Amino acid sequence: MGEIIQLHELQAARDRAKRRHADHAQLASAVAIMRDNLAAVAEQIRSATAAEQPELLDRVEKLVALIRYGMNMLDTGTAATLGR
Repeated sequence: MGEIIQLHELQAARDRAKRRHADHAQLASAVAIMRDNLAAVAEQIRSATAAEQPELLDRVEKLVALIRYGMNMLDTGTAATLGR
């Protein structure tokens, strides 16, 4: 009976590891998309009128905050706990 429980625990650990890997990959992809969006907004600011700039700068601030949060999760490993 002990062997069955141990096998179940090993399989559960493997499943958690797979989920952590998938969560990490998805988070890294999301951060990359946000970086691309930030670059696009930076390009828009160059040609924006004075009336358009406040909205674009607000987008920049939000994207930077999201990117920092995502990178912090990637760096500290808390993304690994998303699947638990």
